[in-house]
Amino acid sequence: MARIQRRPGPHTQIGKQSKVTGLTRPQLGGVIAAIATAVDEDGSPDHQRSLSFARHLLDQGCDGLNVLGTTGEATSFSVLQRQQLMDAYGSSGLPLRRLMVGTGAAAVADAATLARHAAEIGFGAVLVLPPFYYKGVPDEGLIAYLDIVIAATSDRPIPILLYHFPQLSGVPWTIPLIRRLLARFEGRIIGLKDSSGDLAYAREAAAIAADFRVFPSSEATLIEARNGAFAGCISATANLNADLCARAYRQGDTDAFERAVAIRGLFDGKPLIPGVKALIASLREDPAWNRVKPPLAMLAAADGPPLRAAYEKVRLGT
Repeated sequence: MARIQRRPGPHTQIGKQSKVTGLTRPQLGGVIAAIATAVDEDGSPDHQRSLSFARHLLDQGCDGLNVLGTTGEATSFSVLQRQQLMDAYGSSGLPLRRLMVGTGAAAVADAATLARHAAEIGFGAVLVLPPFYYKGVPDEGLIAYLDIVIAATSDRPIPILLYHFPQLSGVPWTIPLIRRLLARFEGRIIGLKDSSGDLAYAREAAAIAADFRVFPSSEATLIEARNGAFAGCISATANLNADLCARAYRQGDTDAFERAVAIRGLFDGKPLIPGVKALIASLREDPAWNRVKPPLAMLAAADGPPLRAAYEKVRLGT
């Protein structure tokens, strides 16, 4: 089994006290699954299934979880539904310091409410999308948005990661803006999840500061992360290949790395979230996992068996 040598990188410190009073940097790094959210028959989050799967992913080797992100269909749930799922995580006994939660919303009052709720429960960090309805907004508007979110959590200063996904949000966190935000909100903004797929952008963001933690959204970057370029990755397909990702990141196992990337490749040209949930349903022998929230639609029934077969083929290394 081939190994890739790991050298210390700029993102190795965790649990570090920030200059902001009361803020401790969370234990977030390495392989983080953008965990899918199970959906109940009435369209609300299925707490029991979601928490059971969260435990499974941590047991499979995930260093952390991104709860209620894009893969978790966060923006398709109401504020109350999101709060209730956070509450379920909070009372589950799961290691909340290893969990970040998506709190972005188009309305800044909703984003502030969700961030404050996450802080009160004790999540390790919040992941904040830019407000995503109006496009072409000025940097001053985005700064004002974060100003409100940060003020709402000033008594419980939860760490913030920016969520850069311009293909969906239509609003980028640009590099110059990030520099301004770090200067203005010193100590509160600790990193970035980059779902743009633009590695040049991710590398430039990671170079802003030695302790600015950047997480690309693909396990294909795990070797760079292992070598210190990034803090890890936050991946939708880590719902399905967490053990392989963990071996690649921690041990430098090139075979595990190649198979993890191949599993991600199974979803090229397919709807990612319905596809991931369909495969979870198949692997867990639980059809309820197929459910998604509108406007998403379940994977076509005919596409499920070929996807499972392709997955098993990669798993077997054939």
